[in-house]
Amino acid sequence: MPGDERPPSFGPGLRRGVTGAVEDRERATDGNSGDEETLRLLRDGDLEILGLLPRSSNYTFLARVGSRVRGEDLLGVYKPRAGETPLWDFPEGTLCGREVAAYVMARALGWPSVPATVLRDGPEGVGSLQRFVEFDPSEHYFTLREGRDETYREIALFDAVVNNADRKGGHTLLAKDGGIFVIDHGVCFSAVPKLRTVIWDFAGEPIPPELSAALERVLPRIAGDLRPELSELLRPGEIDAIADRIRGLLSAGSFPEPDSERAYPWPPV
Repeated sequence: MPGDERPPSFGPGLRRGVTGAVEDRERATDGNSGDEETLRLLRDGDLEILGLLPRSSNYTFLARVGSRVRGEDLLGVYKPRAGETPLWDFPEGTLCGREVAAYVMARALGWPSVPATVLRDGPEGVGSLQRFVEFDPSEHYFTLREGRDETYREIALFDAVVNNADRKGGHTLLAKDGGIFVIDHGVCFSAVPKLRTVIWDFAGEPIPPELSAALERVLPRIAGDLRPELSELLRPGEIDAIADRIRGLLSAGSFPEPDSERAYPWPPV
């Protein structure tokens, strides 16, 4: 479905335009006080839809998350399950859980920077809620690539671990503080190989020792302490496949290589 197409009316959240939401942005905190506090606010704060974000194939809302008691608020990206466009190769209603699972895995590995993300109820039902990152919309992978090998090695390896089926250049954001964040992980974690990405710069190169060490550390956790949390987000076979992919990467000792034209997403940005 093209990004500018939308299913018909989807409730009261559409009444307020994104223009008003942008005006509110300066009054919201950026949520960078630490993931634990951010996660608490994302899970428990009052969720108010501000507007519909454009160019998304699924319903994606800009929202304010606030606590009247603490006087806190931040902006979030809310993707309700009910607004997901059905896909033939992913189980219906599972994309929001995959968004959260990507954050769980990035946090366990220590890289890359995925904004804090939770699964919670909201005005349009259960969905993922991710901290909104202020970013420069003119920047993307193809403009940011030079001089950032370390960052993009982490992203490329992460995508291989989570089996990202759609890493476009526009899914890497240059934040206001100069950091690189990665977003849009709704089509990850299939048990079937589906890696499609624009980041093939490191194909065939040895995985750096520090990244291999992170894979080795997280591997036993897939069947251990991470399993209960992932089980709320993914199917058992999909969780097992994460461990299988990590073992494969460690065995090969190198970044994967594209095996067909389907390894490249379209459009690239």
